[in-house]
Amino acid sequence: MTFDTVTEDRPLRAVIAGAGFIGRQWATELLLHPDVSLVGWADIDPSKVPAGRGVPAFGSVTEMVEAVRPDFLVNGTVPAAHHEVTLAALERGVSVLSEKPMAVTFEEGADMVAAADRARRLFMVSQNRRYLPGLVAYRRTVAELGQLAILTSEFYIPYKSVKFLEDLPHPLIQDMAIHLFDAARAISGADPLSVYCESFRPAASWYTGACSATAIFEMTGGLRYVFSGSWSAPGLQTSWTGSWRAIGARGTAVWDGGSVIGAEGVTPVELEPDPHQARDRFPGLAWALEEFVGALRTGRPPQGEGHDNLASLAMVTSALESALRGERIKCPLYGAT
Repeated sequence: MTFDTVTEDRPLRAVIAGAGFIGRQWATELLLHPDVSLVGWADIDPSKVPAGRGVPAFGSVTEMVEAVRPDFLVNGTVPAAHHEVTLAALERGVSVLSEKPMAVTFEEGADMVAAADRARRLFMVSQNRRYLPGLVAYRRTVAELGQLAILTSEFYIPYKSVKFLEDLPHPLIQDMAIHLFDAARAISGADPLSVYCESFRPAASWYTGACSATAIFEMTGGLRYVFSGSWSAPGLQTSWTGSWRAIGARGTAVWDGGSVIGAEGVTPVELEPDPHQARDRFPGLAWALEEFVGALRTGRPPQGEGHDNLASLAMVTSALESALRGERIKCPLYGAT
């Protein structure tokens, strides 16, 4: 894939869509980046845009984009709005850095990627877990194991949800699982071929939807990736990045999702400090923004670029379809007929 770069000697003009929690976290990063100027912020309720930052507030993305002519938009809206907001920007020649998941359906995601191709604009999804020091070190450790046979992750958090999660019929798969699924691709270097998934609601759950799930993915290279998790799991919770085990030809490596990596057969890679963590900033966003800005300047595809991220979205949508149909589902590939 190719996209047009910005070659002018000036800061990149950025705007934000969405003034909720994550939009505010992105505002912090945009204001701190030396090669970015925040020139607009849109929300369906423009009064939610924080005052005092000198950023013009707008009631619609279309109005904002046409008024300030930005280089890129950060899409911090809820997942159901990602498709509409991203297309509105891309079709007006604006690159997009989007929150996860890319879209609600694979078809919407493919539509957004195609729109980026037509406009020759960069479309990237911020998978912030990929930049965490623990995942980076674990990924490098797993690379020493040789051919992988099994990769597992567990995610157990007793999360009292925000409202939009309460409204989802399968909140774990539809919202959170993308982080673990994308991390599995990053750690293993493998892509999904098929999945069997069961999504369910424990009797004691405070969710009305199916907040727990187990999925078995067949991945390229013969790998099997097994995911198990729940939003409604009181006691002994995992890290928000999950807990992991990888079994390869030369040994096994485990990771607690934080700073502890163990291995037999290979030597664990040590974590490198993250200079952004000490500043009380949302993990990984600074690195995602840096990679996105670097891509806009150089044309080098970043992690999370739309074509690649579709494979992570396919894991989510296929797992959901499997849970609904009660059978194994083949994962779609972008461009396949």
